[in-house]
Amino acid sequence: MNRNDFRILDQKVYKKPLIYFDNAATTQKPQEVIDALSEYYETINSNIHRGVHCLSQQATNEFELARKTVQQFINAKHDYEVVFTRGATESINLVAHSFGRTFIKEGDEIIISEMEHHSNIVPWQFLCEDRGAVLKVIPFDDEGVLCVDQLESMLTDRTKIVAVTHVSNTLGTINPIEEIIRIAHSHNVPVMVDGAQAVAHTRVDVQALDCDFYCFSGHKMYAPMGIGIMYGKEEWLNQMKPYQGGGEMISTVTFEKTTYNDLPFKFEAGTPAVGDVIGLRKAVEYMQRIGVENIALYEEGLRRYCTNRLAELGDIRFIGTAPAKAAVVSFLVGNSHPYDVGVLLDHQGVAVRTGHHCTQPIMDHFHIPGTVRASFAIYNTTEEIDAFIQAVERAKGMLM
Repeated sequence: MNRNDFRILDQKVYKKPLIYFDNAATTQKPQEVIDALSEYYETINSNIHRGVHCLSQQATNEFELARKTVQQFINAKHDYEVVFTRGATESINLVAHSFGRTFIKEGDEIIISEMEHHSNIVPWQFLCEDRGAVLKVIPFDDEGVLCVDQLESMLTDRTKIVAVTHVSNTLGTINPIEEIIRIAHSHNVPVMVDGAQAVAHTRVDVQALDCDFYCFSGHKMYAPMGIGIMYGKEEWLNQMKPYQGGGEMISTVTFEKTTYNDLPFKFEAGTPAVGDVIGLRKAVEYMQRIGVENIALYEEGLRRYCTNRLAELGDIRFIGTAPAKAAVVSFLVGNSHPYDVGVLLDHQGVAVRTGHHCTQPIMDHFHIPGTVRASFAIYNTTEEIDAFIQAVERAKGMLM
């Protein structure tokens, strides 16, 4: 990895060198991803699958090559188990809507966890309200460790699906997904995994996990915004009804009846973000050249270094201290509001996220308004962390 691949990092904010520690919200894009977008629009911009002309065929080939690249990246059994969406949020909504319409009835149960992003709470609430189903929640302890030992007793013959995050965007907790899936499958209950915070930081093998659905976004793994993936096992996707209607997802249309297209097109209504899909492929290839394991090892070093340096300051409260964590450090500075800390850091050139991070139940658990969250990527350095620590120390001196 060459830091020069990310030209946005060369700029200054308030006359200070930019330190970008908001990678859990979105990562920056390497130049080859940006170039791929430009090249698509400059050379082969065309709608896909339906055209016989040269540009359409080229665009289609590039689009489907990206699908195969993602298939290999997550080790899906078939490329048609990879469905392109606008992001992890749409992927989860797709599963909740299509799975729910097909399988959820009044009195059925859906299990999520207390540490879910709102994107993996609200769609299931919609479904429960629509179908008269019951939402059940796996709690976590004060370290941010999910109480998986309670899952067995929560499963009943009315449980239809378990939907949990692989990695918490706020706590950084890496959940024992394999164990969760094993327990759920022992009761013949499928599992959907929100992998938005996992795919950029850990190796994901959907066949080894044996998950039934796996959802993630491109923009958190160095790809463009507006593109995501919903992986689903063929056996489930074949049974589920389409999420949206329109072009591409049909086989035949009459005013009396419409028949649906084959997988994955049944779930890909309308014109897709072809350029962004190609950008996603380039991002995956970029990560593969570095090695996901190498990325994880490097980022873990940054997380530990940052945690240790922050602890030296005193009056720092860490939110999320699970033994297994990804590259996220959430904290509070004394009694200072996280927003105030974030503004002071911003004026020193440091970009962090403040607030509830779309996880209000986590904030309710700890009785806090929000946190300051620093999150790392492959282009961050220990030198940046040192500057960040100085910035936190200055902010602390002004607020306390």
